[in-house]
Amino acid sequence: MSEVRYVDLAAAEPDEAVVVIDVLRAFTVEPWLYARGVSRILALQERDDAIRLRDHHLTDALLAGEQGGRPFPGFDLGNSPTEVAEHPDLSGATVLHRTSAGTQGLVRTLGSGAVFAASFVTAGATASVLRELAPSRVTFVITGASLGRDGDEDLAAAELIAARFLGEDPDTAPFVSRVPTSDAGRVFAPDGPDWAPPSDLVHCSEVDRFDHALVATPATGLPEGTTAVEVRVA
Repeated sequence: MSEVRYVDLAAAEPDEAVVVIDVLRAFTVEPWLYARGVSRILALQERDDAIRLRDHHLTDALLAGEQGGRPFPGFDLGNSPTEVAEHPDLSGATVLHRTSAGTQGLVRTLGSGAVFAASFVTAGATASVLRELAPSRVTFVITGASLGRDGDEDLAAAELIAARFLGEDPDTAPFVSRVPTSDAGRVFAPDGPDWAPPSDLVHCSEVDRFDHALVATPATGLPEGTTAVEVRVA
């Protein structure tokens, strides 16, 4: 039987197979971006990297991301699945995505045998691809366990994906119930900040909303010295 382990963002590093989890909200946003017609997503570690890449190379790209949950001023999109789902047209766009947790995990695990960007919305598809690969070890990166947060929403998604990968078929309700009660989830209350709409909790709690996994690989064709991860539909 395959070994499964869980690490926080600080301990993220390459491994045989890595699943980087960010339920709230990066890896709920990215499947929605593809659902709205985006053609390419590049994940980056720093805001300035995204701006530089847009300004000097991918001049038609859209900038998306946040710091501490808050959208970056001047970016085209924040990090809200509600915003993306309701966007009038993203067809054919390239999106440069930088977030405080999810995209950090992808960059830190470059060099792995296989890397996936996952959340509840792609849980079943991610587990299915893992079963096909049959790695001897899978490391789940709980990106929400950073910046003083408990990351329980990400751990819940990781535990569900791991159970399915190992051949189990658990009730999803106990896992999803941990999203609104996590440190991050409690921010998305009716009286919360405007960048954290309660509708995002709904989007982030939809198990198997999408039938494809997201695989992450080193981006190619970029200027020398640019570190970016291409996230694409598996």
